[in-house]
Amino acid sequence: MEQVLKTFKEYFLMTVGMMLYSFAWIGCIMPADGTGGGATGLSRVLCHAVEHWAGISIQIGTMAFLINGVLLLVAGFIIGWNFGVKTVFCVCVISLGLNFWQSVLPEGDFLHLERILSVILGGILAGIGVAICFMQGGSTGGTDIAAMIINKYRTISYGKIVIYSDFVIIGSSMLVGFHIDTVIYGYVMTAVFGYTVDMIMAGNQQSSQVFIVTHDYEKMAQAIVDNIHRGVTLIDSQGWYTKKESKIVMVVCRKRETTMILKFVKTIDPEAFMTVGSVMGVYGKGFQAISKP
Repeated sequence: MEQVLKTFKEYFLMTVGMMLYSFAWIGCIMPADGTGGGATGLSRVLCHAVEHWAGISIQIGTMAFLINGVLLLVAGFIIGWNFGVKTVFCVCVISLGLNFWQSVLPEGDFLHLERILSVILGGILAGIGVAICFMQGGSTGGTDIAAMIINKYRTISYGKIVIYSDFVIIGSSMLVGFHIDTVIYGYVMTAVFGYTVDMIMAGNQQSSQVFIVTHDYEKMAQAIVDNIHRGVTLIDSQGWYTKKESKIVMVVCRKRETTMILKFVKTIDPEAFMTVGSVMGVYGKGFQAISKP
């Protein structure tokens, strides 16, 4: 029963995330005559091209489904049919969501925002939606599938594939009748979108690792455990100048606790030497739990 509820929660949140993502496109980005990257951005370009040259109107969700479907078929023959169910699910929800919002939302800028604000809001909402999907183990298809196909033959980082593909897709919009301002707003939207996803994903996992060099390391370690209630690890060290052996006090804490720890350390030993670094994916008691397979 617990596994069923967990699965339901994951698919429910992925649905919410993809509906938010599709709303961002239909409700904010497209009314501002903006564009973006990925399969949805390519769908926007192709829909405009078909309507501009052939006079045929195709819903963006239908075009996104066709693009992702072709990518899935090509990837299936090239790298095998080992796609996760969540990827196929998210692809379907995105397509249905885009068509749904395009059918029910009024045409034009119904939010009555400045164009740049509408594009920025769209990037933020789209980023939140995708981040929700990623945190549940989902995938939005598009660039993810293209990356798997490309890496079959050449090893290229996912980040580079995303940057290059988005740059080309947004730039190509000028070839189908969009103006230069649409391209500029497209790059703005992509930057906001990427920053939002990174901030949410990092905020979910990012912590601080504090190294404290002090002569009275035993007192420091015990004080942190008793007052800050964080675990402490002692690491053997040797000062090269003094040739004296000592121990470094290491503490891993939440980002918001970093300043409190630094101030507390100074009250124990004003001459303590400290370094602070950001760490990602801290798992274990007091932090993020490791998901069971």
